[in-house]
Amino acid sequence: MPEATMDKIVALAKRRGFVFPSSEIYGGLNSCWDYGPFGVELKKNIQEFWWRSMTLRPDVVGLDASILMHPKVWEASGHVENFTDPLVDCRQCKARFREDEIPPEKMAKRQCPNCGNKDTLTEARRFNLMFKTFMGPVEEDASVVYLRPETAQGIYVNYLNVQTTTRLKVPFGIAQVGKAFRNEITPGNFIFRTREFEQMEMQFFVKPGEDGKWFEYWRNQRMEYYQKLGIRPEKLRFHPHEKDELAHYAKEACDVQYEFPFGWQELEGIHNRTDFDLKRHQEYSGKSLLYFDDATNEKYLPFIIETSAGLNRTMLTVLVDAYWEDTAHERVVLKLHPRLAPIKAVICPLVKKDGLAEIAEKITEDLRWHFPVLYDQQGGIGKRYYRQDEIGTPYGITVDYQTKEDQTVTLRDRDTLDQIRLPYTALAQEIEKRLRSA
Repeated sequence: MPEATMDKIVALAKRRGFVFPSSEIYGGLNSCWDYGPFGVELKKNIQEFWWRSMTLRPDVVGLDASILMHPKVWEASGHVENFTDPLVDCRQCKARFREDEIPPEKMAKRQCPNCGNKDTLTEARRFNLMFKTFMGPVEEDASVVYLRPETAQGIYVNYLNVQTTTRLKVPFGIAQVGKAFRNEITPGNFIFRTREFEQMEMQFFVKPGEDGKWFEYWRNQRMEYYQKLGIRPEKLRFHPHEKDELAHYAKEACDVQYEFPFGWQELEGIHNRTDFDLKRHQEYSGKSLLYFDDATNEKYLPFIIETSAGLNRTMLTVLVDAYWEDTAHERVVLKLHPRLAPIKAVICPLVKKDGLAEIAEKITEDLRWHFPVLYDQQGGIGKRYYRQDEIGTPYGITVDYQTKEDQTVTLRDRDTLDQIRLPYTALAQEIEKRLRSA
């Protein structure tokens, strides 16, 4: 089977309305993307799948914290001081690179990876990845704020508010989905690494000493989640962090990686953050963040087990993993998990005349109350189905002349091409049954 390449994925995403270059009529803006009609639906379905997997539990609740936070938050978290990349410039072609991404043999010669000239790279300087802006009418130091580089800090500063109002006992978690912003030096690989993105994070607060077992628990839970998304298990693996890879706040860390066309890359990070974050926010705010355990009369700062995934990156993973060139039938198919598919079914009259279109339109209206569907009467029936195969629509419904006689239609399966005949009044029940069992 021909392999998915990034060129194929990018072309399909634009051709079928998943992702467009941002501000394209003006030449675009580097590493910024707009999500089209089917991209919006796919992204929403992934988010809802993640949200339900987290918050249907009795020990995890949700939060939606502000993007703009007090500047002291980012001092306490270490982002002002430590959230930097080593930046080098080429004096010749003016290109910029992260020093740690330049091959060592080129770095030794100060050779530019772009123009190839030697002794043209500057010394590295630290570049902070946070976007800075100003709050209020006057641009002065006192009004500096940052677009958040992660959603986690909003959870940490609210954890006692959440615990008090929900009366949850440790261990418990707080889940959040939201925008984050990082001024990446070298964004790329389509929507894999961008400057504006959405995170899906859950912070699980545990008693110190029990952090090890909960880290292992969530590590396994997150791998199971991706397989439930329909991701092929052979394309997934764990990457434990060695001591020299650990972030300054982490006691232990592990990535879930996926094998993209450009190699194995992080899909989600699971971290044992200890009590680092709560300790820092307690110190910088001067407010106690101690949790009181009324069963044992203990006060302590909980340890935190973090699961952090990118929504945009997960969407790219889903697109890459679902891409299938069916050479036997000369078609391209997105074998999306049916629950993730933007459109669940397409309704096609065999021809536009003889009242078939009117019946198909009525079926479309009836099904729209149950799940997203499309009506399509343009072109041959085969071409119509192949268009839908490319956007991952799992089911096709054909209204033909027999429909007028006995009120039955054909239901076509995207992947197997198998067809069954059933009364059109039974379509909603049959498709919903298949969606539940998929």
